[in-house]
Amino acid sequence: MTGKRSRNIEVGAAICTILVLAPVVLSQNSSPIPVDKSQLKAWFNANIKPASARGSTIDPALAKAEVAAHIIKVKKDGSGDFDTITKAIASVPSGNTKRVIISIGGGSYREKIRIDRSKPFITFYGDPRNMPNLSYDGTARQYGTVDSATLIVESDYFVAANIVIQNTAPRPDGVMVGAQAVSLRISGDKAAFYNCKIIGFQDTLCDDRGNHFFKDCYIRGTVDFIFGSGKSLYLNTVLYVDGQKGVTVITAQARESSSENTGYSFVHCTVTGTASGAYLGRAWKTSPRVVFAYTNMSSVIHPLGWSDNLHPERAKTVFFGEYKCKGKGASFSGREKYAKRLTDGEAKPFLVLGFIDGAKWLLPPPRV
Repeated sequence: MTGKRSRNIEVGAAICTILVLAPVVLSQNSSPIPVDKSQLKAWFNANIKPASARGSTIDPALAKAEVAAHIIKVKKDGSGDFDTITKAIASVPSGNTKRVIISIGGGSYREKIRIDRSKPFITFYGDPRNMPNLSYDGTARQYGTVDSATLIVESDYFVAANIVIQNTAPRPDGVMVGAQAVSLRISGDKAAFYNCKIIGFQDTLCDDRGNHFFKDCYIRGTVDFIFGSGKSLYLNTVLYVDGQKGVTVITAQARESSSENTGYSFVHCTVTGTASGAYLGRAWKTSPRVVFAYTNMSSVIHPLGWSDNLHPERAKTVFFGEYKCKGKGASFSGREKYAKRLTDGEAKPFLVLGFIDGAKWLLPPPRV
């Protein structure tokens, strides 16, 4: 009898705890991104609180890591702790459990950088008034496509703020084999990018796998310049399509079946550039899932909007959606038949932080 009563008390206490915490989690997961772009800042600040204000609602490992951040300074002139980013990463121990902020001074850093899986909780931070430029010229011919990236992040809980990431390899001419050149590959889970510029031509950003968040960023490219199997929310981000002879495509999302919980959601973004007849996405794999909502599309977009990649059978398996977009390139009258003009209900899952489980891990940009 006593033991049973004790267990009942424990269960009751657990239920009370869940009820107390549930509104916080649910509000962050279900509070929709506002229709009015001018309200984004207030929405973000209301939903993305610092770790100290989130308690047990975020991942326990993350809560522990954020208690006392360690700052490493990288300066090209040697006045910091290190003069290269690679050296700073090497100083982080394998199995790291604390937030390490690598504060990177202004200037250009020609390095091919990799953060392996054993080093989570790393932040790259640059001065927004003097953003550091991370650049390299690796190509698919040299390294393979995904390993050609200037910055490769394989670890979880990565954050970048105020950083330029660029691949300076020559623009592919359509003749040379292996000319693809990735700027950033993000393969770790629970990563956030704030006010970053990711610049390249073909295959600029390998949004490889995991949950990711991009806010106030600028992404530039030509063909498939956002590609991979990630599950990512892009908010208030500029997508600049560089003009070239031949096909231009923004996304090549790599979902291969409807059972895979991946996809890209672009909300309150801007599509611009010098291209003509660019596609929002193509069916690189059989079941890509891409949504554009509240996005301003310029005339760079092809009236058809989307491509089945010369695989007409994929029209039955793609999920290409648009919701309340505007601009000359947003007209739905000429869209491919398999493109979806989403209803309010269909769009809702792509307009909340729950799309990337953000309530469990997403934090505001760092302050250094």
